[in-house]
Amino acid sequence: MQAFEYKVVPAPAKGTKAKGVKTPEARFANSIELLLNELAAEGWEFQRAELLPSEERSGLTGSTTNWRNVMVFRRALAAEPLAEIPQQEAAAPAPEFRHNEPPLTAAAGDPQAPPEAAQVPGPGAAKMQADDGVEELSPVSGMTAALKKRAEQKGDGED
Repeated sequence: MQAFEYKVVPAPAKGTKAKGVKTPEARFANSIELLLNELAAEGWEFQRAELLPSEERSGLTGSTTNWRNVMVFRRALAAEPLAEIPQQEAAAPAPEFRHNEPPLTAAAGDPQAPPEAAQVPGPGAAKMQADDGVEELSPVSGMTAALKKRAEQKGDGED
């Protein structure tokens, strides 16, 4: 299985001037491009940009939450060579236990899943796909016994 190391860097906050780059949007894009190319030259692959909370002290006893933009990169670690197996151990057949194991599955889109794994969404993903964002409200089918008793008591006291 491939192993990775990750690097998280602050996203640029302002644009970088360059020849022919005039607008603030273009300068900002230029600063991101420079950062991406610099880290790519070192072997880092851009994964995503995130907005994450950072709790920081303010004053003597207080704290505030500031939101920080960061960029996530990864690169593959060098594979370590396997130690040589002595011939007598290599000749012994491996026991076969796979007959009762369930089929290999992986969450859809998992980049580290083996190719023979069936790509299926997990129960959480299936629930999220089915959720329309509206709370389910069940209608009240009738008054409970406690409410009926209260209504009767209130009616008796007002007569």
